[in-house]
Amino acid sequence: MAAAALFATLLSLPAQAGSEDFGDYQVHWSVLPSTFLTAETAKANNLQRSRGIGIVNISIMQENEDGILRPVTGQVEGRVTNDIQQVKFLAFRRIKEGDSVYFIAAYQYSSGELMTFNITGRPSGHGKDLPVRFAHTLFSD
Repeated sequence: MAAAALFATLLSLPAQAGSEDFGDYQVHWSVLPSTFLTAETAKANNLQRSRGIGIVNISIMQENEDGILRPVTGQVEGRVTNDIQQVKFLAFRRIKEGDSVYFIAAYQYSSGELMTFNITGRPSGHGKDLPVRFAHTLFSD
């Protein structure tokens, strides 16, 4: 139930988002300040709500023969680099609720700081890594 609340919250919040296509697979991402989560959702998912803590959400999707995307399991790892090249490794947690599968990690940021993410998705049963790189800036509310 807590994972469903988190997933619904992540989908409904204004966040910076994007995706990259790898043929039959796509990697989707969104980034938001942890303060956008309700206190109940953060507590239920063991996430800290605080200025300066961001949440990155990654989903690996596979396109079936009908062209419909569905989430798949696998592994996600990555790191985030700030604008002065300090690197932090991200500790992703897999969340599975019904048919939904996504990976979340928390990271620290300074308001207005450009953060660059280097993420690798590895779908279960797929022999190739799916690397994505994206950058964004969050501001403390």
